[in-house]
Amino acid sequence: MEELCLRVIFKMQEITNKVAESGIISIDLEEFYEPGERVLFDIKPHLFMEQILREKNFRDFIKTNDWSFYKNKIVGIVCTADAIIPTWAYMLLTLALEPLAKRIFFANLSEIENLLFAEKLSKIEPSKYQDARLVIKGCGEKPVPINAYVQLSVLLRPYAKSIMYGEPCSTVPLYKAKN
Repeated sequence: MEELCLRVIFKMQEITNKVAESGIISIDLEEFYEPGERVLFDIKPHLFMEQILREKNFRDFIKTNDWSFYKNKIVGIVCTADAIIPTWAYMLLTLALEPLAKRIFFANLSEIENLLFAEKLSKIEPSKYQDARLVIKGCGEKPVPINAYVQLSVLLRPYAKSIMYGEPCSTVPLYKAKN
């Protein structure tokens, strides 16, 4: 009986991973996600009547505020009031945050994501994908802005043989180079 079982095992064909053998390269934009908590600093509460920045008051706030909340965080500086804020005020605030914050941007949270992904995408060498069959992964755990997919498509289209979206086993075809 044992001999029969061994014969059956040896006669079975080896299971092959056709996706792995297809030569498709999968790009997961989640790998470009920069870790770190994102927070906003809104200048609005520090304006007189939510309209005017008083230099002395603002400088006093900058000097006396406990900035430890922003330690190792990605900070977006904004002003949600319809007020004219002098450029130096943003610079002064940045200089107070810089020793503690991981990153600082003049941007809201969605703009921060776009900027972070654009920075990472700018480091891709697109020519290494010359004539490649690409799958851009979607539907992950981390927030990837649509702009990252748009910019990656722009970056890779001149080089790729084909671009698909989804998972290698289930893709949506998007682009195929003409021969």
